Amino acid sequence: MKWSISLSLLACSALIAMQSTGSNLELKITGDESTSMVNHGEDLFKVERIQDADNIPEDAFARTSRPCPPFCVNPLNIEDGVATVAELDVIKFMEIVMKKGNGVMIDARTPNWYQEGTIPGAINIPYAMFEKSADDPELAEVLERLGAKKRDDVSIFRRSLEKVGLFNGEDKTDLWDFSDVSYVLLWCNGPWCGQSPRAIRGLVSLGFPEDKLYYYRGGMQMWQSLGLSVVHPDNVSTHASK
Repeated sequence: MKWSISLSLLACSALIAMQSTGSNLELKITGDESTSMVNHGEDLFKVERIQDADNIPEDAFARTSRPCPPFCVNPLNIEDGVATVAELDVIKFMEIVMKKGNGVMIDARTPNWYQEGTIPGAINIPYAMFEKSADDPELAEVLERLGAKKRDDVSIFRRSLEKVGLFNGEDKTDLWDFSDVSYVLLWCNGPWCGQSPRAIRGLVSLGFPEDKLYYYRGGMQMWQSLGLSVVHPDNVSTHASK
């Protein structure tokens, strides 16, 4: 079942989680919710909106026009079965799914972009990682971090049964078992950026279940346009492709 389908059942807990001592802020996240406390690495980080009503996004995200190609406008639905989400969905994903240990948020940009600032709670795995060969050792490390299990010596007979839907075969390949993977939310610079779409397509091509993937199309540009908190990593290691 998609996380978004069950989200309404957790609305009460999400509302409680988003309430904080910042309830008197003038610029709230929603009419009722001022701040959100999320985990970023080992730290607890407060997500709120910048209180300066005259604030504008950083230069890189204030631009409206970029050459296309390569910076073309992405469609709303980037891949069949992959849900597109917006800012409040991202916050609830952090508060509910990630807090329960069932989700991972990936900043799919290259490390130089990540170091300039990221959404709290995100880890940096550049998109090129997911375009590697399915048996690449670096990719294997990343997939295992997301909950995939490497398969060894799967018989031809068993694979033939899995391919017709038996033994949860829709979530398995010759090399990987994706049956128990985490929900993964990916994003990049904005609707014009191709980095997270490429990461998503790479994951799908590897066999990762589409219904476990989420695409935050607005990315950093929309996040900053709404004045939401950004964390600036210092000497943070990434899974940059070599």
